[in-house]
Amino acid sequence: MPELPEVETIARGLASRVSGDVIESVWLGQKPEPLKSPAREIAAALEHSRIATVRRMGKHIVFDLEPNGQGKVRLAKAAGGQTQAQWIVHLGMTGRLQVCEPQAEILKHTHAILKLASGRELRFVDPRRFGRLSVASAGGFDAGGIEPLEADLDRFLELFRGRKTPIKSALLNQKLLRGVGNIYADESLFRAGIRPRRRASAITSEQLAGLLSAVKEVLREAIALGGSSISDYVDADGEEGFFQLQHRVYGREGEPCLVCKTPVKRIVIAGRSSHYCPKCQK
Repeated sequence: MPELPEVETIARGLASRVSGDVIESVWLGQKPEPLKSPAREIAAALEHSRIATVRRMGKHIVFDLEPNGQGKVRLAKAAGGQTQAQWIVHLGMTGRLQVCEPQAEILKHTHAILKLASGRELRFVDPRRFGRLSVASAGGFDAGGIEPLEADLDRFLELFRGRKTPIKSALLNQKLLRGVGNIYADESLFRAGIRPRRRASAITSEQLAGLLSAVKEVLREAIALGGSSISDYVDADGEEGFFQLQHRVYGREGEPCLVCKTPVKRIVIAGRSSHYCPKCQK
């Protein structure tokens, strides 16, 4: 599943390519799974609207929509009158957003096609159908948790104070910290020297400060390299990321630690694989 760096990379790419474009029409497929909002509501909100911006919130891609001169952004009205809208896309395991020429082949698992005034199409493709499409009034969408790249130390400490769950599970809890997934939790814990099974409440404030620095460092490096392409992930231009070449523990079970040469171990915590160095992480 794409995590924060992958979603950030895709959102930036889309922002540079479709911001300011107008959605002339919307086609939605017949499969019900991708539609978190009713098809009629999605189409009504998107058609004839202008894409003001594209940005990331947690693991979601948010299209901020505004009325176009010839039409309206049709969604719920707030007390103050007509509101703008948001189109929210969660990519799930295998979802992709592709900007295509209209003559490009329509792939088998295409679930949405937005025809743009520029003559291009924005398509949502998702073979496994774990992705979700929804709409909301402007400001109505809440991704939960706090943004790790914006977190200060006091807020970060509050997230884990008194929690008896493993620190790895706490990092993956999107209600606490949004956007961090399996890859970047493992990589951050390695750099901070903390084992994934340690209880969050047992980690000192000093160690948590180091973990926050590691989380930010790992995420920024991954964004700079376009994310990690492990299976299906590609960016808005169809290009793979390169951060997988920098992984120090994730996916390296049995291989020597890049610091101490001890074999990397893999364990399962709450159904999720966790990779760590038994010597470097305490």
